[in-house]
Amino acid sequence: MPLFYQKKINANTKLAIWKIEEDENFFLQKVPLKKNISHPQKRLQHLAGRFLLPLLFSDFPLEEILIADSRKPFLQNEAYHFSISHCGDYAAAIASTTQRVGIDAELFSDKVIKVKEKFLNEEEKKFTTQYNDDKKLLTTLWCAKEATYKWYSYGLLNFKENILLQPVSFGDEGIIPTIFLKEDKKTELKTNYSIFSNLSLAWISAQ
Repeated sequence: MPLFYQKKINANTKLAIWKIEEDENFFLQKVPLKKNISHPQKRLQHLAGRFLLPLLFSDFPLEEILIADSRKPFLQNEAYHFSISHCGDYAAAIASTTQRVGIDAELFSDKVIKVKEKFLNEEEKKFTTQYNDDKKLLTTLWCAKEATYKWYSYGLLNFKENILLQPVSFGDEGIIPTIFLKEDKKTELKTNYSIFSNLSLAWISAQ
């Protein structure tokens, strides 16, 4: 079973990464495919991400998942808060019975160096310069902003203005202090991250 990584954050919140090595039939035995996804890899990613949720919590009601206007999947009764991410042959998911969550996983790529201007503000770019624009760091910062976006869940965010990542001593894992600004309201978050050989993972679990 290619369970790549799993973490119990607390009694009510868990996350995991799945390395996709199976075909669709493996996932379809347990995951209902409700929407038409024509691309084979995207369909596998979709199935694998949802397949993880009952592994995190055995009573997770997959059949009750709805899609919001912001494209975020959710449960009407909020019995679980959850978030899903996909990249390449990996799917990641986080779920909690008590708090809003967000997760993002990304493969390392030189492309992130070229697009840093689109998601980093001037203060964040000063910080990345100290690390010579290391692609692992840049990928992790992108993951952190995506995880925050998913945690917020309502869409319509400017990654430079609404999500402010504070400088940290960057290593294989840690916490990035994050300031979320929206409609004159300031929320302080802790964005956790872990670095693996070929990908970065970031997640938020907060009230």
